[in-house]
Amino acid sequence: MKNLLEYIGYFATLLTSVSFAPQVYKSWRTKSVGDLSVWTIGILFSSTVAWLWYGIGISSGPIIAANVIVFILSSLLVLFKFTFKK
Repeated sequence: MKNLLEYIGYFATLLTSVSFAPQVYKSWRTKSVGDLSVWTIGILFSSTVAWLWYGIGISSGPIIAANVIVFILSSLLVLFKFTFKK
C-alpha cells in the first residue's frame, strides 16, 4: 500500500508541476506578466517554500520533488514580474 501511495504522490507531483509550466512559458514567450498579480505570485512562492521545508522535514520524496519544481517555476515568474515591461 505504501508503494501505491508513493506512486500517487509522484503522479500528483507531475500534475502540480505541469500546471504552472504553461503560464511560465507564456510569460516568457510574450515577455508580459502585467495580468499576473504580484500578490498571487508572492503567495505561491511563499507556500512553495513552506511546503518544501515541510517535505524535507518529513522526508517525503513526492512533496520535495513537487515543490522543488514549483519553486523553480514560481521563481521564474517572480523574475519575469520584476524584469519584463508591462
